[in-house]
Amino acid sequence: MPQLRRNILLGLIGVAVAGGLGYVAFRPEPVPVDLHTIEVGTLTVTVDVDGETRVRDVFEVAAPITGVALRSPVEVGDRVTEGQTVVARVEPVAPTLLDARTRLQAEAEVREAQAALHVARTDLTRANEDEVHARSQFNRDAELVDRGVLSLTRLEDAHQRLAVAVAAVEAAQARIDQARSTLERAEAALIEPGGTGAAGGTCCTEIAAPATGAVLEIDTISERPVLAGARLLSIGDPAELEIVADLLSNDAVRLPDQARATVERWGGPPLEAVLRHVEPAAYTKVSALGIDEQRVDTIFDLVSSPEERPALGHGFAVFLRIVEYEEPDVPLVPLSAAFRSGDGWAVFRAQGDVVERVPVELGRRDGRSAVVLSGLEAGDRVVVHPSDALEDGAIIVERTTF
Repeated sequence: MPQLRRNILLGLIGVAVAGGLGYVAFRPEPVPVDLHTIEVGTLTVTVDVDGETRVRDVFEVAAPITGVALRSPVEVGDRVTEGQTVVARVEPVAPTLLDARTRLQAEAEVREAQAALHVARTDLTRANEDEVHARSQFNRDAELVDRGVLSLTRLEDAHQRLAVAVAAVEAAQARIDQARSTLERAEAALIEPGGTGAAGGTCCTEIAAPATGAVLEIDTISERPVLAGARLLSIGDPAELEIVADLLSNDAVRLPDQARATVERWGGPPLEAVLRHVEPAAYTKVSALGIDEQRVDTIFDLVSSPEERPALGHGFAVFLRIVEYEEPDVPLVPLSAAFRSGDGWAVFRAQGDVVERVPVELGRRDGRSAVVLSGLEAGDRVVVHPSDALEDGAIIVERTTF
């Protein structure tokens, strides 16, 4: 009897061992996964783009005359005061060199002008003599009229001749002035480059700063010839900055009025900006991939104070994250957890050490998360980056427990 009980006990032990070995051999291997807990947060959809800072009001200084712009009296970065600081000096254009024929013609014109001046002076001498004679004749006739020897008609004729003689003197003096000016003009044609006669005692045209601010750019700091209207330098206030960014036109039309933006990658802490204006006309720009894109310039005002960005200046590169859409207090699921299931979306939700396929409805999304409209609740744990080995009802083990 004891022998029978022992055999039964040993048999039961053998069956148990065999069953345990069979379970271990044939049980499903748990799939290692990464889990994420659904949380309530704020979904922020942004348009990310590179931008560039610029001074809002830039004043360009141009040459008022054709001549030589002297070496710039200011340098880039210098502070200037409106109407007080001289920012440029322009000399009138210098005379050109004369060839042999032109010089001979100019010298002949000088001699001609000298001769005309001599004739005018001779005419003035003759006119003075005629005036003296006419005045003397008028005085004699006036005495004779007083004595009753001559008629009043003779006196009127003498007065008329005197008036003509006075007018002739004035005309002769005017002809002298005219001849003198003609001579000066002819002599000016003979002035050589660098001659003292051309300057006339004047240095140059000085240009004062049109606004208070700083010198942003100087076209050429050295002396050079310029035409009237040529740009010399630009002036602006670095404290009054704005940001311009070129967006795809289909991104720009989705931006709300006064959209907020975060300014990053400029070398300092993030700054705040707000959309002020979207240009009404787009333009074609070739992308790095050689694709024609329709882009439009958008202008942003910096909200952060100048004290928060003391080193930020004109023409600096920045990176903008423009808020297109924002929704607070919504359950968010990582996009890496969702996958296509038919015409919709689904996720693997963890129930202990087992997962189940759950269809979900997703709303707006950004580059990392999506709003859960139905199918999941805050606190649910979902598998991110599910592998092909994962299926409904599979046993899982979280990688962090390894």
